Amino acid sequence: MAKFVFVTGGVVSSIGKGIVAASLGRLLKSRGYSVSILKLDPYLNVDPGTMSPYQHGEVFVTEDGAETDLDLGHYERFTDTAMSRLNSVTTGSIYQSVINKERRGDQVIPHITNEIQSFIERGAVLDDGQAAQVAIVEIGGTVGDIESLPFLEAARQMSLRLGRGSCCFVHLTLVPFIASAGELKTKPTQHSVKELRSIGIQPDVLVCRSDRSISEDLKAKIGGFCGVPKRAVIQALDADSIYAVPISLEQEGLCREVLDLLGLADHDSDMALWAGMVAKLRNPGPAVKVALVGKYVQLNDAYLSVVEALRHACIDRDAALDLHWICAEQIEEQGPDALLRGMDAVVVPGGFGNRGVDGKVAAIRWAREQRVPFLGLCLGMQCAVIEWARNQAGLAGATSAELDADSPHPVIHLLPEQQDVVDLGGTMRLGVYPCRLTPGTLGQRLYGDEVVYERHRHRYEFNNAYRNLFLESGYEISGTSPDGRLVELIELKDHPFFTACQYHPEFLSRPSRPHP
Repeated sequence: MAKFVFVTGGVVSSIGKGIVAASLGRLLKSRGYSVSILKLDPYLNVDPGTMSPYQHGEVFVTEDGAETDLDLGHYERFTDTAMSRLNSVTTGSIYQSVINKERRGDQVIPHITNEIQSFIERGAVLDDGQAAQVAIVEIGGTVGDIESLPFLEAARQMSLRLGRGSCCFVHLTLVPFIASAGELKTKPTQHSVKELRSIGIQPDVLVCRSDRSISEDLKAKIGGFCGVPKRAVIQALDADSIYAVPISLEQEGLCREVLDLLGLADHDSDMALWAGMVAKLRNPGPAVKVALVGKYVQLNDAYLSVVEALRHACIDRDAALDLHWICAEQIEEQGPDALLRGMDAVVVPGGFGNRGVDGKVAAIRWAREQRVPFLGLCLGMQCAVIEWARNQAGLAGATSAELDADSPHPVIHLLPEQQDVVDLGGTMRLGVYPCRLTPGTLGQRLYGDEVVYERHRHRYEFNNAYRNLFLESGYEISGTSPDGRLVELIELKDHPFFTACQYHPEFLSRPSRPHP
């Protein structure tokens, strides 16, 4: 049976629980332990698929098609392990499950905390059916939030049921520096631990976020007031990169302390490749100016996996990523040349809805005409098709049926079998699908393979009624579904680099293994 590490957070939100959980997963895997990581999210939605990216950041899609929190992306990138819908638990999914059981008569008395524990134990099982040796459970929100209480109570009950040595609690907190006093203050951490204790949980390890070093005396003070041994007070200094966090937490002894609490052996850790990757990140070559033309650029987390994938590619190519966030709506107002001049490459990521589409189309036209490397992702591919239709094929009013149901030229449309589906949520293509690559194309050369498997999150498809016209005007379809029906990857011939895909390659990129 798995042993469990519960990661909680206090004082402020967005303190970095996901990175700490992912880093601990990396350190455990470096010692040869099998690991599963779960995210318990306190919002009432069943999943974040319908939430605004401004509120939640990107939606990370797992191989089995679950729409999940962006922290699962961190888990995958740090541990190089594919997550599934079992690794994402929301309050909405818990209540839905309990209510369904009650309606069927399976469970007359609803037990929310029991259901949470059941979900946690299911998520601790790996793809091969075996339980992970260690399951890391990140509890979203901040201690003191009423929304998180059922998850915290379930964790408390679970630790009591499984007994000593089966569970431990890692609490992430903040030790702020007060400039006027000229010192770090421990009181926020003390209050946070007091709040955690009030619901029956005594933390075993404190991970203290700070922008400067925490002295041994201060660690002793924190440990004394919070009932934690000084060795279990771990400083987590602000890092120049999230990928440096596992190394700093290793030096502080986080993994060693957790293994001791769980009664597991502390094997030798092999972090050499990871350290080499961080060294390359810190000592890059020449900068590459990449314009990310999006709809939600005011919140960087809305495109988190895209940015990380670009960073992975730069690490691999000994380059520095000089990322420029470009609002698609500003391109509509000012024109592409004013905002894109001097860029080395243009990326148009995914999204939904009409707002900003004309700006994305204008950016793609600029990249095509200026012969600047272009990469389109999901909606970015659809915008490339719209740009071709309007500016090269002379199809006035061409667009996606998603954006204009009455368009005379719906070059992107719903498949015929989707037309009569009232619940459009059921028509989404979610999760992994195969893509057969066309020999001799740029796409096939990049992958070096005949068939690849990529994650999708979209509803509308390339309209095959325009396929011949598209091919006759200089474009190439370099990837399709195995039956050839669905267009997955396109490219423009006689251009230095102009390619776009219907899927989301960014979800499969890893810091040590960037996506092609």
